[in-house]
Amino acid sequence: MTMFGYRLPMMTSLILWAVLWELVGHTEAGFILPPLSKIVMRMGEILPTPSFAEALLITGRSFLTGVGIAVLAGVPIGILMGRSIIADRLLLPWVNLFLSAPLSALVPVIMVLFGLGEATIILTVTLFAIWIIVLNARVGVRSISPSLVEMAQSFGASRWQAFSKVYVWAALPEILAGVRLGVIRAVKGVVIGQLLVSVVGFGTLFEIYSSHFLMEHFWALLLVLFAFAFALNEGMAWLERKVQYYAASRA
Repeated sequence: MTMFGYRLPMMTSLILWAVLWELVGHTEAGFILPPLSKIVMRMGEILPTPSFAEALLITGRSFLTGVGIAVLAGVPIGILMGRSIIADRLLLPWVNLFLSAPLSALVPVIMVLFGLGEATIILTVTLFAIWIIVLNARVGVRSISPSLVEMAQSFGASRWQAFSKVYVWAALPEILAGVRLGVIRAVKGVVIGQLLVSVVGFGTLFEIYSSHFLMEHFWALLLVLFAFAFALNEGMAWLERKVQYYAASRA
């Protein structure tokens, strides 16, 4: 970012927002939005506690399971849609529907079908993540050069060999982009699931902090989730950059 002819560091905007947050926190709005300095101090108190460790374990288990299901199911479905016109016409309207629909409204329906346990939270995470993974895998496969597919067929590759050695690797940039976006959506899904389905994990902490008006604790936990989502996004973006050369090989 450049301002008045000077190149500013990338963290400048975050620093400006942090200063603004700190100033607002010292006004009457501090009851709802405490100063950032106090929130950071409270964060240091919350992280080492057993309650946070237990909440992290419960939330992490549901999150990783839901994301794993979304990736293992979404990538093959997307590849199938990219290679089969029939499958694409049958599934694409439903994928677009669920991608654009307010999935939070479906959580009560999932609760009725699967109860108030961890299975409902995992399914909520999967529903938030899988659709964007499917679409990106589909786009990646449709971008593959037909010569790669013809080469695999000429060497007598089976369907599994073509899937595992051609489609997945050639579509890897788009697949990873879809996984990155799906992981970010999954963070939202696991929090919504734990708040609406059964108040466990981070949902329990949010419920306790909000009901007792512990706004410093509430914002501290929220910043931890933001930092977690940001770290996941940057990690997946780094991995995408490492495999960008696969995109050039498809031309």
